[in-house]
Amino acid sequence: MNDYDPEQVQIRPAATVMLIDDRPDLQVFMMERHANTIFAGGMWVFPGGSVDATDDSAEFQAISIHRSDAEASRLMGLQVGGLAYYIAAIREAFEEAGILLALQKDTLQPLDLSNPDVEKRFQQHRDDINDSNRNFIEIIKDENLIMDAGEMHYIARWITPAGPPRRFDARFFIARIPTNQTPIHDDGELVHSKWISPKEILRRVEAEEMVLMSPTLRMVKNLALFDSARQVIESAAANQIDELARVLPGTRVVVMPGEEGYDTGLTDIESGWVRLRPLRIPSS
Repeated sequence: MNDYDPEQVQIRPAATVMLIDDRPDLQVFMMERHANTIFAGGMWVFPGGSVDATDDSAEFQAISIHRSDAEASRLMGLQVGGLAYYIAAIREAFEEAGILLALQKDTLQPLDLSNPDVEKRFQQHRDDINDSNRNFIEIIKDENLIMDAGEMHYIARWITPAGPPRRFDARFFIARIPTNQTPIHDDGELVHSKWISPKEILRRVEAEEMVLMSPTLRMVKNLALFDSARQVIESAAANQIDELARVLPGTRVVVMPGEEGYDTGLTDIESGWVRLRPLRIPSS
């Protein structure tokens, strides 16, 4: 029996980022959560987490580039505060995967973590954040960086169904991995990580070798429709209209428009809106 009322669980805003690359085939970086974590224990996930109070759009606007709060909010159908989701996704990618989507403020050149001394310094920054010794914004300012919100593209929204002790209204983003940076899990809440192709993930899920939450699996299925990271980013940057996800009756299988069973699919099990799909080229 639950020691809480599922209907009273607060829905927290959250952000998740899918990091992709061609290696040489299209692959996505995934991490396995520790089996004892409260939310999604033992499952394979993308870097992500709650939007914190410190992810304030007003404060971060001055140290982010290529996307304003107004633009971010418009893309997500919000009045204000959209940039906070981008900032949260950038912060979580650094905390959980060690990837920092940032530029050197003076030159606007990508951050290079290939130098061992620089890598060691930023690993200490990461440890300090995860140990709550420092705030993310302090490190951005101290290192004279500017966050590149334009490198990330908004691609989906998923709201956790009632039932779990934690619920999220999660915005999904996608970005190509920066050059000269290598992702690695935090070895705390996250115990394994790997680059893996979407098609291989689907094979392993079918073979019960990997476990993914329904929204995560759906995003992998959409990613599997592409042949390269370039195609993915081009599609994501186009900001196509959202398509409503549905669930096949009697299952947890999430389907999208055009797939078998969509017309009779249910909309009261998973709440999801996805805009990541191959660009449709109009016929001449």
